[in-house]
Amino acid sequence: MARVSQLVRKGRSKKRGTVRYKGLNFSETTKYKQLQFNYNSIQNKFTKRSNPLRRGVCIAVFTRTPRKPNSALRKVARVRLSNKQEITAYIPGEGHNLQEHSVVLVRAGRRPDLPGVKYQIVRGRYDAAGVEGRKTSRSLYGAKKPK
Repeated sequence: MARVSQLVRKGRSKKRGTVRYKGLNFSETTKYKQLQFNYNSIQNKFTKRSNPLRRGVCIAVFTRTPRKPNSALRKVARVRLSNKQEITAYIPGEGHNLQEHSVVLVRAGRRPDLPGVKYQIVRGRYDAAGVEGRKTSRSLYGAKKPK
């Protein structure tokens, strides 16, 4: 237990929270780079919250094998986000049209059997086309309603 004199000199420090998805944090604009704020266009002000989605450009598209009990070739992409950070993102659904220099939208959401993959690419936005022939759970995969 701290003495009163120690508390007067130092005081209690607040506990720092952890950030689960660092890639979705903070804009890299020159003016607000040091402040680490994001611009919220609805409230017309800069906030310290992270973003739900972020745009990025694919650097490489490749496959990776999952952790132990599972066996597959999972499709992943290395993405450079608009805040200059590089992340590894999972490409959901069967088949994709992504290649190097494709512009994609990235959201949070990890793959438990892929180490270091904490993000997923949103299908049906920018260059990532929706999954062809998808009839159920279409909104997750950016598929249009079949005629």
